[in-house]
Amino acid sequence: MSNTALTDDQVDVELKKLVQFIKQEALEKAREIQIKADEEFAIEKAKLVRVEISTIDSMYERRTKQASLAQQITKSNITNKTRLRVLAARQEVLDDVFEEASKQSFEISNDSNKYCVLLKDLILEGAFVLYESTITVSAREKDYDLIKKAIPIVEDEYKEAAGFAVNITINQAQPLSAESSGGVIVQGSGGRIAVTNTLEERLTLLSEESLPAIRVAIFGESPTRKFYD
Repeated sequence: MSNTALTDDQVDVELKKLVQFIKQEALEKAREIQIKADEEFAIEKAKLVRVEISTIDSMYERRTKQASLAQQITKSNITNKTRLRVLAARQEVLDDVFEEASKQSFEISNDSNKYCVLLKDLILEGAFVLYESTITVSAREKDYDLIKKAIPIVEDEYKEAAGFAVNITINQAQPLSAESSGGVIVQGSGGRIAVTNTLEERLTLLSEESLPAIRVAIFGESPTRKFYD
């Protein structure tokens, strides 16, 4: 092996090679670090983007649901208000029908023959309900003559059907109001029990029983009705 010492020029050349090698290593290391940093930055950036997109999607979905709910509530409110208006209008029509029927009930007593038969039937019905031997009848004072005609017929028909006699008198102490459309109130047990058979009461009962049929006749079948009696 040669032990010849390096000259200054040779040392300088070797040093330059060493420096160049170190620089090259440093540059490569720096590039690796930069690449790794860029990759990590891209990964973190992608994560942040995904988080933000998810947040925006959640916010959009929430706002969409809120908007849809608000729309449904508004639609429901409008539907309910419309339904209430329709119901109110229908009730007004029905009220007019019953009011007209009430007015016409006053004309029933104009035909005395038919009205006398009606009074007889109303008294007889009340008598059968009470099923007593002594009853009284309240009526309009102007109907007393017709009531007196009807009482003997009622007593005969009642005795034949019930098997025992009934005594019927007019309760002149408690007449029906002159404003009444007619009919009678049949009383038994000393006035403690009463069967109201006035025309107003019969009209009320009739209106309640026939209301569904009247609704159908005026407004037609309800498209939402599923069950029928």
